[in-house]
Amino acid sequence: MKPSDAELKKRLTPEQYRVTQQAGTEPAYSGEYDRHFAPGIYVDVVSGEVLFTSLDKFDSGCGWPAFTRPAESTALVERADTSYGMRRTEVRSSQADSHLGHVFEDGPADAGGLRYCINSAALRFVPLADMQAQGYGAWLERFRAAGIAVPGPKRETAILAGGCFWGMQELLRDIDGVLETRVGYCGGNLPNATYEDVGRGETGHAESVEIVFDPARISFRRLLTDWFFRMHDPTTLNRQGNDIGSSYRSTIFYFNETQKREALEAIKEVQSARRWPAPIVTTVEPVRNWSVAEGYHQDYLRKNPGGYTCHFLRDWD
Repeated sequence: MKPSDAELKKRLTPEQYRVTQQAGTEPAYSGEYDRHFAPGIYVDVVSGEVLFTSLDKFDSGCGWPAFTRPAESTALVERADTSYGMRRTEVRSSQADSHLGHVFEDGPADAGGLRYCINSAALRFVPLADMQAQGYGAWLERFRAAGIAVPGPKRETAILAGGCFWGMQELLRDIDGVLETRVGYCGGNLPNATYEDVGRGETGHAESVEIVFDPARISFRRLLTDWFFRMHDPTTLNRQGNDIGSSYRSTIFYFNETQKREALEAIKEVQSARRWPAPIVTTVEPVRNWSVAEGYHQDYLRKNPGGYTCHFLRDWD
């Protein structure tokens, strides 16, 4: 739904409002995207709808950003424009009905012969490197097909323990921004620990999940406050459900001082919000002797849909 006029006046600059809502035209050669050719997409400054891509942008010398075609044929609406004694074809965005500019039939012949002459003030540029994080990942394939290297997502690793790793992995893997998960054992005194080693209760390891995530989509702090502390009971010492022992403890393992600080702050935040009625007993420990679990433990609940789990997401406001 298009924002109200009052909301648009708050959100847009005076020039953006004049161009998109009053069919204004910015002075030639004054727009920030006239000579801008970095890879990425151009979206409607009002709605965020994808309008054009850098793949179709060219230097027409007219003083305004020029494109040979829209990103999708349905992105634009054309209208006859007879203002100022001229016969032109106005182009507007289909979702927000923003005035964008005009289309002319003097573009490159080998690209269809059209020139979409667009006001910079009607556009917002999203760089190729930021498209995934801003929700435009579906458009990346178009750049790959054109032979342009697409940056991969940033990656950060966390290791969390909160009881049986089967149930933890099943919930963690579906979080937006989580790229990979593996179950294993962490925090003990034995390198390359096995399930049998940990089961004897002598190594000090906790059943854990290694999470590789994109920090541009979900931060380490949010992974803890919005997910980790909801999927297990952090107030029970060395226990989750029917599983008892230090290998089932609640622990946030950290790789660096930043993760340590954020873990301590996350515990304080959840405790202060009284999300749990009892004190949180989650420990914060350095990563030590991480050992990948046996193959039959990996993705266990995907392989065995009716398998045991005591994990579920609590409903928090």
